[in-house]
Amino acid sequence: METCGSCSSNELPKGCKNKGVCGIGNCNSKLLVFDWLSDIHPPIISKNQTQYIEVRFKDDRKDFYVNDSSLPVTIGDMVAVGTNSGHDVGAVSLTGELVRIQLKKKKAKVEELYKVYRKASPKDIEVWQSFRNKEAKVMLEARKIARALGLQMKICNVEYQGDGSKVTIYYTAEGRIDFRQLIKDYAMAFRSKIDMRQIGYRQESAKVGGLGSCGRELCCSAWLTDFRSVNTAAARYQQLSINPQKLAGQCGKLKCCLNFELDTYVDALADFPSNQTVLDTEKGKAFCIKVDVFRNQMWFTYTNNAVSWYPINIYDVKKLVELNQKGIIIKSLDELQEKESLKIDLIEENNLNRFEKRSKSNNKKKSKNRPQQRKNTNPANEKQNPNPNPNQNQKQNQKQNQNQKRRPPKKSS
Repeated sequence: METCGSCSSNELPKGCKNKGVCGIGNCNSKLLVFDWLSDIHPPIISKNQTQYIEVRFKDDRKDFYVNDSSLPVTIGDMVAVGTNSGHDVGAVSLTGELVRIQLKKKKAKVEELYKVYRKASPKDIEVWQSFRNKEAKVMLEARKIARALGLQMKICNVEYQGDGSKVTIYYTAEGRIDFRQLIKDYAMAFRSKIDMRQIGYRQESAKVGGLGSCGRELCCSAWLTDFRSVNTAAARYQQLSINPQKLAGQCGKLKCCLNFELDTYVDALADFPSNQTVLDTEKGKAFCIKVDVFRNQMWFTYTNNAVSWYPINIYDVKKLVELNQKGIIIKSLDELQEKESLKIDLIEENNLNRFEKRSKSNNKKKSKNRPQQRKNTNPANEKQNPNPNPNQNQKQNQKQNQNQKRRPPKKSS
């Protein structure tokens, strides 16, 4: 049985035409696109029709290229592609008609795409790997130069072009940076063309990686490719406390996972009354303080007594609001909750010793019941002897009288 040499799977992935030696790093990478057209025979391609391929480079960078020479390439092949200066080396990540769909989806301009030169030769791969081995040292040196100039920036990553003619330096910064002296120092130190690219903090965490507060790998480094803006409104819809320490991820921004279930919460809250709902009761005005989406409940409390909360079903809330609109004052929430006995005292619920009190009371009840259980341990004997021996009771009474006579009288003070 053939196995994959790029990942830990024991079986060869479907659609792999390189017999498990693709060299792209990982079959479960977020950059791989599932080719759902692999088992479908494509229509006959005319000679005049241009072919496009998708090429993957370091980290999460991908781009589209024109295969005008109709090279027979498959997913995982290393190819040399054109750039604005020299050539670069990357791995083919997608071919066929699915590339055209991706072009339309990402709105790429076909006229600005570069061409595929050839399949990468062993010499091209050797030169490319030699420059990739230098990237860690170059990044450390670039940080030292930026710190010596006193620039408020952070160098996140460094990427060499396949032929080593250009170095792309990724950085993060809060404000504008003056690169006039910095680029001169970089060009003198690295002896190549310098390209500075500013990225966001989310892109930085995707490149660095790590574990989130949920204990799993970061979504941005595992599978998430597009970063959407996250607002505090997403936390409010999900009834989360606005705590920056809990809502922020490793990038310092709001967590991307706040958007995952946002649409579901918005649809569920469409049936709920407004959070500003106020009920006029005989005891006073009660306002909404909490919404439970999962149980379809709204929690109300009085303005004078904010300790006790009362959960009411949303359909009952709508009926109570209709009564208030008609000018009818409803009963107090205490009377409404007596039928369901759902009143909750927040002081008692927040008390840390509430479980100990319950256990102690239960132990007392058990201790009171123990002697009764011991008396009735042999119900069969009671049935056999319904009339106990009266002589035994007389003997016990005589012993008690003798003990009382032997005891000396108490001295009066």
